[in-house]
Amino acid sequence: MGAKARKKNITKTLKKGASEFSAPSASKDKAADFLPLEGGSARKLPDTEVRESKVTVLYIGRIPHGFYENEMEGFLKQFGTIKRLRLARNKKTGKSKHFGFIEFESPEVAKVVAETMHNYLLFEHLLQVRLIPPEHVHPRLWKGVNRWYKPLDWVKIERKRQDKERTLEEHNKLVEGILKRDKKRRKRIEAAGIDYECPEMVGAIQAAPKKIRFED
Repeated sequence: MGAKARKKNITKTLKKGASEFSAPSASKDKAADFLPLEGGSARKLPDTEVRESKVTVLYIGRIPHGFYENEMEGFLKQFGTIKRLRLARNKKTGKSKHFGFIEFESPEVAKVVAETMHNYLLFEHLLQVRLIPPEHVHPRLWKGVNRWYKPLDWVKIERKRQDKERTLEEHNKLVEGILKRDKKRRKRIEAAGIDYECPEMVGAIQAAPKKIRFED
């Protein structure tokens, strides 16, 4: 056997030995995730599949007074792009119900906001922020999201209610209620020991007003 063949044979033997030495140790390292406390051989943890989060909608609760749509958008857009935002309001009065929903473009941003803003102290309120899975988002959640709230003119509404035309029966009923409340007020004043002469009610001594609709 020549020197070249002998060198080739030695190299082949060394490679074979190295592979036999490294293979068991590699498999051992792979299996040795943890050692049980009760003793025994090392055990391997089951492989878990990492799922990509697709949650972009957040629930925000305990929203303080004065922190409305514009304020929420201006404060939370520092984290990322906001797609939709809705603050729950009373249908009759338009007042805030102190909870709302917000949707971001990126799931990563939504996760960061949930972790950062949950239990965040804002105007003496601890915000409650939670992620909403896509399967739990109601189809009508974003209904009317683009219609901004317009405050009701309650002075105009009350004026219209007071100035409406009434029948003679409705007018008499209105005056009767006013006199009944005035009588109770007089009794409370007397019971308190206050010497006060209450003026007579206008509706009791005057004729019916002109805004009366007489029935045919």
